[in-house]
Amino acid sequence: MNLPNKLSLLRIILVPVMVFFYLATFVPYGKAIALGIFIISALTDLFDGRIARKNGLVTNLGKMLDPIADKILALSVLLLLIADETIPAPFGVIAGIIILGRDFMVDMLRQIGASKNQVIAADKWGKLKTVVFDIAFPLLLLVAFLEQDLLLEGGAVYVINIIALGLFTIGTVLCVISGINYMINNSSVFKDNPIKDEKNTSTQEDESKEKIETDQSDTDAKQIDSTDND
Repeated sequence: MNLPNKLSLLRIILVPVMVFFYLATFVPYGKAIALGIFIISALTDLFDGRIARKNGLVTNLGKMLDPIADKILALSVLLLLIADETIPAPFGVIAGIIILGRDFMVDMLRQIGASKNQVIAADKWGKLKTVVFDIAFPLLLLVAFLEQDLLLEGGAVYVINIIALGLFTIGTVLCVISGINYMINNSSVFKDNPIKDEKNTSTQEDESKEKIETDQSDTDAKQIDSTDND
C-alpha cells in the first residue's frame, strides 16, 4: 500500500477516535482534541491526492478509499454537531437530510454512469460546497468546545457561532444547487439503451460469419494460385 492510500486509511481510522473524544465528557477538553483530530484528518485529505498525482501513485484502491474516507469524516462530524444541537434543531436535521440525500444521489449517478461507461465529471458547485464545509465544520467544533467544555457564551463565541452557522447554511444551499446541476448535466445516464431483437441479432451474426468464411475461402484460393505461379 502506497503513502497516499495509507493517508486515506489513516483518515478512516481517526474518525472513531475523533467521535470518542467528542462524546467523552469525562475527558478534559475532549472536544478540543476532537477538533485537532479533525484538522489532522482534513490535512491528510489535502496531501494524499497531491502526493498521488505528483508521484504517479494513483491507484484503483486510492480512487475508492479517498472519497469513502472523505464521506465518513464529514458525515461523522455532521451527525455529532446535529446530535448535540451545536447546529440547532430542526435546521440541523433538515440540512442533514439534504446533504445525505445529495451525496446518495451523486453516488447513484456515478454508479449508473459507470455501468454505461460514462464518466460523471466533478461539479464546480460541489467543489465549492466542500471548501465551505471544510471551513464551517472546524468552526462549529470550536464553538462546541467553547460552549460545552469551557462554558463560554456571548462575545467572540457568539460571533464565531454566527459565522460558522452562516457558512454551514451556505454549504447546504450549495448542496442543493450542486445536486440539481448534477441531475441536469447528467440526465443522459437515465436513458434506457434499446434492447436489440435477438432474432435480428442472430441473423446478423450468421451473415457476418458467412461473409468471414467467404472472405477466408477467397484468401485461401489466392494463396493457392500464388503457390502454383511460383
